[in-house]
Amino acid sequence: MSGYKVFNFFRKYMMLIITVGVVIAFYVITGGKSLLPQNINNVISQNAYVFVLGTGMLLCILTGGNIDLSVGSVVCLAGGVGAIIMEANLPWPLAVVIMLIMGVLVGAWHGFWIAYIKVPPFIATLVGMLAFRGLANIIMKGFAYQVTDKTFLNVFGGGDSCYIPDFLAGVGPATSLNKTCMVAGIIIAVGYAIFTFINRSRLVKKGYKVDSIIVVIIKTILIVAVVLWISYKLAQYKGIPTVLIWIALVLGVFAYITSKTTLGRNLYAVGGNEKATRLSGINTKRVMFSAYTLMGLLAGFAGVLNIARLMGSQPTYGLGYEMDAIAACFIGGASAYGGTGSIGGVIIGAALCGIINQGMVIANTPPNYQTVVKGIVLLVAVLFDVVMQLLRKVIKKKAGSNEKGGANA
Repeated sequence: MSGYKVFNFFRKYMMLIITVGVVIAFYVITGGKSLLPQNINNVISQNAYVFVLGTGMLLCILTGGNIDLSVGSVVCLAGGVGAIIMEANLPWPLAVVIMLIMGVLVGAWHGFWIAYIKVPPFIATLVGMLAFRGLANIIMKGFAYQVTDKTFLNVFGGGDSCYIPDFLAGVGPATSLNKTCMVAGIIIAVGYAIFTFINRSRLVKKGYKVDSIIVVIIKTILIVAVVLWISYKLAQYKGIPTVLIWIALVLGVFAYITSKTTLGRNLYAVGGNEKATRLSGINTKRVMFSAYTLMGLLAGFAGVLNIARLMGSQPTYGLGYEMDAIAACFIGGASAYGGTGSIGGVIIGAALCGIINQGMVIANTPPNYQTVVKGIVLLVAVLFDVVMQLLRKVIKKKAGSNEKGGANA
C-alpha cells in the first residue's frame, strides 16, 4: 500500500513540482524579471493557442496516444480566411463563425478517415498538415492580411486595450491595483474552495474512495494561493486580459466534458482498452470521430485568437503549433499510450512551456538552444510516463505476490 501511495503521489504531482522548480530557477537566472506583472501577462497572452490546442489534443491522445499533426496548418488556414473576410469589410462575427465551421469540417474530415476508414491518425493528419498548409498559401496567395476591426481585436485579445475594464476603479480607496481583477480572483478562489469540499462530501456519501481531508486542504490552499497570486500580478499591470476569459471558458467546458459526460468517459475507455470498450456496446468509431471533430473546432478557435493577437494573418503562421500542443499534453501527464490525462494537466503543461519560452527569451538564450531545451523537456516527460508504466506493473506484480503468499500461509 505504501508503494501505491508513493507511486500515485509522483504520478499526480511530479510535473507540478517540476513547474515550481522551473519558476524558481528562472526567477534566479533572470534576476526576478520573469515574475514581473507584464511578463506574467505575456505568458498568458502569448500562449493562449497552446492552452486551446492542448485541450483538443488531449482528446485525441486519450483515444490511444493518437495525435493531430495538422492543427498548426488549420490555425493558419482558418486565420487566413478570417483575415481576408474582415479585410473585405464584412462583419467580424461572420468571419468568426466561418473560421469555426472550417475547423469543424477539417476535424470531421480527419475523423472520418481515422475512425471509419482506419487510416492511422499519424498519416491522416500528416496529410492534413501538408494539404491545409498548401491550401492556406493558395487562398492567401502568399500575402499577409491585416485585421483592424477594433471590436474584434478587443473581444478576442489583440492589442494593448484588450483587457476587462476596471468597473470598481472608483470604489473604495485609491490604489494602483486593478480592483476588478483582484475581486474576480478572490471570487474564483473562494468558489473553488467551496466547490472542492462540497464535491468531496458528495463523493464520500456515495462511497467513492477520495483523498484524505488533510491532503484536500493542503491542495486547496496551494491552488487558492496561486490563483490569488496571479490575480495580484495581473492587477498590478492592466488587469484581466480578454484572452484569459476565452482560455478559461474553453478549459472549463472541456474539463466538464472529459470528467462529467458520457463522451468523456468513453474517451478514457477507448484509450484504456478499445476492444473491450467496443465489445461493451460503445460505438468506438463515433468516439474517435468526435475527438477529432472537437480538435478541429478548437483549431479553428485558436485561429481566431491567433489573428487577434497578431492583428492579421500570413501563410507562415501556425508553424510548430502542433508540437507545442502535443508537448503541453505529455508534459502535463497525458500518457503516450492513451487513457490517462486531464485538463488540469494540460494547464500545467501549457504553463510550463510558456514559462520556459519566456524565461529563455528574458535570459537572452539563442533561439536554437531554446528548441533544444523544449525537446529535452518533452523527452523527459515521455520517459517519466514510461517509467511510471513500468513501476505500476512492478507494484501490481509485487502486490499480487504478497497476496498469494498470504493466502498460502
